[in-house]
Amino acid sequence: MNIQYYGDFCFKITTKPGGRATDDVVVVVDPPEKESGFRAPQGQTDILIKTHTSEKDRELAVETALDCPGEYDVKGIAIFGFSSFRDNEKGALRGRNTIFVIQSEDITLCHLGALGHELPASILEKIGHVDILFLPVGNRDTLDLAHTDELIRKIEPAVVIPMHYHVPGFSADIETLETFCKEAGNCPESPLPKFICKKKDLEGKSMEIVVLDRA
Repeated sequence: MNIQYYGDFCFKITTKPGGRATDDVVVVVDPPEKESGFRAPQGQTDILIKTHTSEKDRELAVETALDCPGEYDVKGIAIFGFSSFRDNEKGALRGRNTIFVIQSEDITLCHLGALGHELPASILEKIGHVDILFLPVGNRDTLDLAHTDELIRKIEPAVVIPMHYHVPGFSADIETLETFCKEAGNCPESPLPKFICKKKDLEGKSMEIVVLDRA
């Protein structure tokens, strides 16, 4: 499995759910808006997932697009969407959000999207075991940093990949990655250009933070 970060909430996940000798399936989560200054993944996109939507969303030509809660089986990949909100007021301030759990190559990924509140035990139970957690760390328009550490410990993923943080040129008024790293205390010194892993690579890891450069 190959994971690349494109800024804000966007990741490109390239996987072989059918095994080594089969074709790649490319999953793109939350392509960035044009106004963000980030570029969307180019080339093949088999499955598009949107955890939250707006009128300014970039349009991509894809075979399958998922943007609401439910259970899906697409091209050998199991995908589960769970309803949540972008704020503590049940969506009254910023709207709804969908948490997506993606299972491929015996690896379970959980993309929290623009989650803006603590998760109840019922949703945590549905999410279940997580190998790789994509965590928003912008603090101001998503779950605040005071609760991110608590959420990580409740989910107990093998790996945490932070997303949605401020970088030069990004107009969103949110915190930087450094702010999250000071709170977390165990960020790596250097980011990776991409995260390539197999299930066995994740065994024995516990809440390890992996920072990715933008592709």
